Amino acid sequence: MNKLKPSILNPLKQLPPFQPTTTKSFNAIINQLSSQGAHHEVLFTYSSMLNTNTPPDAFTFPSLLKASTSLELFSHGLSFHQLVIVNGYSSDSYIASSLINFYAKFRCVGSAQKVFDIMPDRNVVPWTAIIGCYSRLGDANMVFSVYNEMRCQGIRPSSVTLLSMLSGAPELNHVQCLHGCTIVYGFESDIALANSILNVYGKCGSIEDAKDLFKFMDHRDMISWNSLITGYAQIGDISEVLQILDRMRIEGMEPDQQTFGSLVSVTATQSNLKWGKLVHGKVLKAGFYLDAHVETSLIAMYLKCGNIDSAFRIFEQTTDKDVVLWTTMISGLVQNDCADEALTVFFEMLKSRVKPSTATIASALAACAQQGSYDLGTSIHGYILRQGMTLDIPAQNSLVNMYSKCSHLDQSCAVFDRMAKRDLVSWNAIVAGHAQNGHIFKALSLFNEMRTTLQRPDSITVVSLLQGCASTGALNQGKWIHNFVIRSCLRPCILVDTALVDMYSKCGDLGTAQKCFDGMAQHDLVSWSIIISGYGCHGKGETALRMYSEFLRTGIEPNHVIVLSVLSTCSHNGLVQHGLSIFESMTEDFGIAPNLEHRACIVDLLSRAGRVEEAYNFYRRMFQEPTIDVLGILLDACRVNGNDELGDVIARDILMLRPANAGNYVQLAHSYASMNRWDGVGEVWTQMRSLGLKKLPGWSFIELHGAITTFFSDHNSHPQSEDMVSVLKTLSWEMRKMDINNKTNQVPCIS
Repeated sequence: MNKLKPSILNPLKQLPPFQPTTTKSFNAIINQLSSQGAHHEVLFTYSSMLNTNTPPDAFTFPSLLKASTSLELFSHGLSFHQLVIVNGYSSDSYIASSLINFYAKFRCVGSAQKVFDIMPDRNVVPWTAIIGCYSRLGDANMVFSVYNEMRCQGIRPSSVTLLSMLSGAPELNHVQCLHGCTIVYGFESDIALANSILNVYGKCGSIEDAKDLFKFMDHRDMISWNSLITGYAQIGDISEVLQILDRMRIEGMEPDQQTFGSLVSVTATQSNLKWGKLVHGKVLKAGFYLDAHVETSLIAMYLKCGNIDSAFRIFEQTTDKDVVLWTTMISGLVQNDCADEALTVFFEMLKSRVKPSTATIASALAACAQQGSYDLGTSIHGYILRQGMTLDIPAQNSLVNMYSKCSHLDQSCAVFDRMAKRDLVSWNAIVAGHAQNGHIFKALSLFNEMRTTLQRPDSITVVSLLQGCASTGALNQGKWIHNFVIRSCLRPCILVDTALVDMYSKCGDLGTAQKCFDGMAQHDLVSWSIIISGYGCHGKGETALRMYSEFLRTGIEPNHVIVLSVLSTCSHNGLVQHGLSIFESMTEDFGIAPNLEHRACIVDLLSRAGRVEEAYNFYRRMFQEPTIDVLGILLDACRVNGNDELGDVIARDILMLRPANAGNYVQLAHSYASMNRWDGVGEVWTQMRSLGLKKLPGWSFIELHGAITTFFSDHNSHPQSEDMVSVLKTLSWEMRKMDINNKTNQVPCIS
């Protein structure tokens, strides 16, 4: 056995000054250190024991195995097991129990069972250990099977046996059974066991059982009260919680940090801002000192409920911020889509010289991904490398996701390829990254590779692939994923079902989209919006309005998204009166204040119908600030309807805004050309050049034999470009002969 290094400079400073020389004296020191939880010092003392050639005995090994378990030193534990066998201590019940606990820690249930099986005589200690092993693994069937076998062999369980079974008893009937055993074997007065049963009753939602147990407990400590309070909080009975707090004081018990910390945590989990404020008020009214745990819980609660200002107030008032509090603030801001604020807090943390944890890094990278900030993301990656930080899997996943969201798939793949271990989130990040960036075939290739690793795809994997198919129009690939969904029994799932409706709608297969919609177990606002938009975008305006009427009959309150879908449908299908009526009903019937997108939709609706003056008046009345996109809609309408005078006014407004967007200038040039205003065309061109703007070439793509080919205007790089141009010219000639080709205005090319 190699000499083990101490974890502190003088591990024996709290021990008697004499130098141990016998096995018994070394055991006394080792056992004392073990009882204090000083496991590094246990191993150091054992190393000193070996240096003095003092042999260990049966009383030495339980503490050594306990240290190996606590410090997760698997190789040390194996070495100690070997020494146990060599020295003939395998039948010792306490050593065997320690070995079982050691193997259970590393989920080596087979090795733990072997240790148990070779014991010639077993008392309650090893039985409790093997039951605890299965309980730790969550195998309730084996827990009760071994327990019944123990009873059949005449071994009476101890209170520790029943206590170890509780963690493996997830269902209410299991807990009730163990509660009955507690009474049968006379352990009612064991407060640790009673508190554990009380706590599990609360987690199971059986508050009446918890209340009855609490009522008949001979002794109650703070853990008892806190368990009952948490149980009521979890079912949302805040009035009962407040009554229990009052009863505590009457019986001479004052709430502690754990009381309020757990209460705030429960309100955060339930996103119940009203209760959270109530508990916060109780804390302040009681003049309670807010320790780091309670402050962190309060910040988490306010952020979970979307009350960012209150979270910031507590955060700024906290003088001693630890890494957990910083991380809670950063991750909560990210969850509220406040990436800028999250990154500001992160850099403040670094200035405060608080070293970030891997969880902090993961949240900061998530903020960069949300913001699409490649520069900041690479800066944080550089910090990780300079600090020599070892990232855990969640942090590495955030790095993969950040590069994907910033469209740097090469770096995303590089991080992914270097990962020693990958979980489901890792695969989802890399698959979604390729799908969202339009590389659907690479995404499908990674999806198949994922399946070969025996990593089972989930609904998130499938949804990201379906979204990729929807954005690229890859209908055949979408159908293949649909078949996979059916084979893998991933339905019913509202996320997957909605993604299927979206994919088929965007790919133009409205019949299948409707079938998928009709087959959904339930519909939410998103699924209704998608099916309505699908019909609207493909010229089925009347059907879209019929679906909207069906939606209103369900009694679900519409939101701004679904109203926007209907308005867009009316605009694209010339349903002017319907669109205007729906716009008015937003405020009158549903209390939804129209936002910029709704108002822009009405401008588009009127413009497409040729009611340009009315559209312009609506714009002037409803828009406080000039809006370039809406002005562009009006300018197009003026060009199409020959309203040159109004078009000139709008064109001047656009020029005054001087947007750094080449598309707006190109649109302006087209409008001037249609009015034969060639001086205006020249002026636009000059402004584009002065701003360094260039017209992006138009492009399109086609899928053929499983590959996507992209074509750009004025590019002849394709090997068959001459043949394709020849065919297009022939088709164009045939169209002219059939008088199909409409007369179009010629506009000078701007490059």
